[in-house]
Amino acid sequence: MSSFEVARDAWGAHALVVLHDAARDRRVRIAHRGATVLSIQVHHHGSRVELADGYRDAAELEARPSSRFAVMAPFANRIADARYRFDGADHDLQPGVPEAERAARHGFVRGVDFELQSLTADDEAAEATFATTIAADAHPGYPFAIALTIRYRLDARGLGLEVTMRNVGDRAAPCFFGWHPYFRLGDTPMGSWELQVPARTVIATDAQYIPLAGAAAQVPVDREPSLDFRAPRGVGALELNHAFADLAPDADGRRRSRLRDPATGLGLALWQERGVMLAFTADTVSRDVRRSLALEPMESLADAFNRADCADAIRLAPGAERRFRCGVEFETT
Repeated sequence: MSSFEVARDAWGAHALVVLHDAARDRRVRIAHRGATVLSIQVHHHGSRVELADGYRDAAELEARPSSRFAVMAPFANRIADARYRFDGADHDLQPGVPEAERAARHGFVRGVDFELQSLTADDEAAEATFATTIAADAHPGYPFAIALTIRYRLDARGLGLEVTMRNVGDRAAPCFFGWHPYFRLGDTPMGSWELQVPARTVIATDAQYIPLAGAAAQVPVDREPSLDFRAPRGVGALELNHAFADLAPDADGRRRSRLRDPATGLGLALWQERGVMLAFTADTVSRDVRRSLALEPMESLADAFNRADCADAIRLAPGAERRFRCGVEFETT
């Protein structure tokens, strides 16, 4: 009998899937709504511990406060003034919205019920694949069609994501992916946790967290020692809402940001194959301020739709597809 199992479940009116590693006592629950991870339970020092600070009930899943574990597509984070220019045409994601109220964030699929394409388990892993399509003109200011597939895989190392974006329209499209997980390491204070981000560069932003124009956005961490996490160090009272770039790869090519509680040894490594890492200490969330830390792998910078230095990375030709892989490895005993 395989140590990996899958099951279907429900949370009020919401359908869920459960991925289970029975041999290591690990369990991941994922909602069809937004293909959103709700919980990640692992076994550590003889007890089951929750690593995910996700939505606590069906009402939160519907309201989506703080975008916990959000799948972000066709853009991640913010677009300045909810406007962008692509292939010579101007686009407005919030037509008619007053200037002071404009805020385009985290894409279009957080509130979508994804189709469950497959749910499988074998001796190596438990997997669930979700899919949806962003239809052309379904959203103001985005006349492009993107088929989106999210494959979650729970194996002996942890939980991995493989995201596929395919342009099913008749014109080139701007798109890129991001993931917005919030992690906690038991009940110890976040300030005592150690963070490591292998970044040579931190992204400078304005007051609305929009990266500065051009090369001014790229600041070597040598010039910002308070934001240099290349060696593990305590989070302390530092407030983070910063993207880090030029991530150094490990020997296997994965770029890993690490979070660890030195008091218990519980830790995790958030890996990605490319892109930037945004670290957020949850100082402005609607509940449980500074009780968890978000580590957000993104293919590209916030406001990438408006940046010439991101234009090639976000462009997807008709019929073409692009993949992004990331995930979290568990460090438990």
